[in-house]
Amino acid sequence: MSAPPPVRLVASDIDGTLIRTDGSLSPRTAETLDRLHGKGIPTVLVTGRPLRWLRQLYDQLAEPLPAVCANGAIVYDPDTDHVLRAAPLEVELLLEVTKRLREAVPDVALAVEVEDGRKFWYEQRWPMTWEAEHRNVRVLATPEELTTVPAVKLLARSVTQAPDDFYTLVGHTLAGLAEATHSSSSALVEISAAGVTKAAGLAWLCEQEGFTADDVVAFGDMPNDVPMLSWAGRSVAMGNAHPAVREVADEVTLTNDEDGVAAYLERLFPL
Repeated sequence: MSAPPPVRLVASDIDGTLIRTDGSLSPRTAETLDRLHGKGIPTVLVTGRPLRWLRQLYDQLAEPLPAVCANGAIVYDPDTDHVLRAAPLEVELLLEVTKRLREAVPDVALAVEVEDGRKFWYEQRWPMTWEAEHRNVRVLATPEELTTVPAVKLLARSVTQAPDDFYTLVGHTLAGLAEATHSSSSALVEISAAGVTKAAGLAWLCEQEGFTADDVVAFGDMPNDVPMLSWAGRSVAMGNAHPAVREVADEVTLTNDEDGVAAYLERLFPL
């Protein structure tokens, strides 16, 4: 059996993967990423997070890393604060998607990431528990406002459905129209335009930079990571990963709270 090709690029999810449960990036992980940078091995963050949530991690890094955000809808260069690629749900598609969701799930609450994920709008029934007073986050006066501009991500939540049942229902309702995935233990589903996944966003960035799937080792923990892990030449599930992630991954490392990404990379790129 031939040896796998050498890794030339690291792609990692953030929450539940690169950082610990308390939101911190361990010194060990930060040092490992910095050492790889010195070796000429770039790291790309591939996350469901919007742009405005990257600062929390960037503040813990020696230097900011390029990012594929909103489950692949945004490719971002932090050095220039420039969005290199955007693939939002356009207004016409948003109208159809929200119409189908409201018909299928009467109690559904919806929210959108707009302006490339720099702003978040949510309906009054949305259970807001964070950033409620932030200037880039606002509650909508009417549900119709939700579909007035393109959105890089639509979020749907139910208070009555079980998480897995809700995800299955949304996926069935939107089949062929939009991408539905999830990265939460609650009944929260993340929706993107058709064909928009972490894999698609990462593949686009790699093509621009001269990398192929075979060059990439990817780390993840939740179902929204499955397309990326399936695409990458080498895929690693976290020790705390969802069963769907373990099923597609080539290997399993330690949990995020045990610095699983750093532990794997230290073996892959020994001092």
